Amino acid sequence: MERCDVAIIGAGPYGLSAATYLQQLKGLDVRLFGEPMSFWERSMPEEMQLRSPWAGSHIADPGNRLTLDVYRSLNGNRQFEYPIPLKDFVKYGYWIHRQLQCADTRKISQLDSCPNGYQLTFEHGDTLQARRVVVAAGIQPFAHRPSLFQELPAELVTHTSEQRDFEKFRDKNVVVIGSGQSAFEAAVFLHEAGARVELVGRSSALEWVPRMGWSRARAIRWMFYGRGEIGSAGVSLIIQRPNAFRRLPRRLQDRWSPWATRPAVAVWLRPRAVGLPIRLGRSPVDARVEKENLRIKFDDGSERVVDHVVVGTGYRIDVRRYPFFSAGLLDGLDTVNGFPRLGPGFETSLPGLHIVGAPAAWSFGPLMKFVAGTEFASPALRASILQAARRSRVTVSWRSRLGHLSDTP
Repeated sequence: MERCDVAIIGAGPYGLSAATYLQQLKGLDVRLFGEPMSFWERSMPEEMQLRSPWAGSHIADPGNRLTLDVYRSLNGNRQFEYPIPLKDFVKYGYWIHRQLQCADTRKISQLDSCPNGYQLTFEHGDTLQARRVVVAAGIQPFAHRPSLFQELPAELVTHTSEQRDFEKFRDKNVVVIGSGQSAFEAAVFLHEAGARVELVGRSSALEWVPRMGWSRARAIRWMFYGRGEIGSAGVSLIIQRPNAFRRLPRRLQDRWSPWATRPAVAVWLRPRAVGLPIRLGRSPVDARVEKENLRIKFDDGSERVVDHVVVGTGYRIDVRRYPFFSAGLLDGLDTVNGFPRLGPGFETSLPGLHIVGAPAAWSFGPLMKFVAGTEFASPALRASILQAARRSRVTVSWRSRLGHLSDTP
């Protein structure tokens, strides 16, 4: 059976970043498992552009040798700039993956606890034992559909994470539900592909980012906003410091977190929405299959009969939906509303099991839902695992000494 010290599950931004930090620890056998950037490459529209700013989109690494700026300086990447095209961000992730000595594209099908750590089972049946595991598996399993759409067939209803080919909707009647970036972007792509599309959202108005104002002036922006520019002026600085955020009273955390992650749309999309029907301040209350179509009723009494509905209703974290977690492991995992309760170093209630990325948001704040969070998560993870390794070496050393003394006549 294969063995290693640390296994990282997931090769998206958080997994890649964690690997760059951990593989530098001498004497530590680290393995990164998973296909690089698979969620970004397969579950997001090809023509998508990142909403996050350039400074908040680097995949963190020690020494800043793998930043977007370094990648852009390579031959052939000179035109790479903000807003960042998805296809270029995916290539950036692949580039980092190639720099790693510990990368393995095999997929994990199950994770169980075992003596002295955890056992990972690969999809083809092979197994590996690891003393520690870092779960960086992303948000794909958490795609949220409103309850009235959950039992409807995929031919009639899909989530934005399931739509990459919009050309097939040409001349079709489509309603997009939502008022955030993914919903608005899907509606724009459908509109440009020739669909008869309508965007419907419960928000009373669209929230545009970046918001304009004196605090956004280049010379003083750093005084009000963190590098990821997440949240409102001032609050953004607290969010950018997860150790400070997690020490706030829970009522403040619960109040400020939604402000940082509420639905919003990148302002550079606005010109592409000319002619796109947008209906705000209403929500669907009923959806029924009608022959080959879907009839939707809204809370204002209006109805639509459409060929397809795309829901852009975001993601709801529930780590129990990670398909590789065994039932026995989940029984010992302390969670709050689907989020794992994490201690320093992103360690769960199960010793040696760490979870990074969006599921860490309850413990460390909304920064963990963005690529910018890798700048905090990976160094904190490395410090925690390094400290644990040192404690383990000290324990082994003392056991050896005690064994030697017991053998002395």
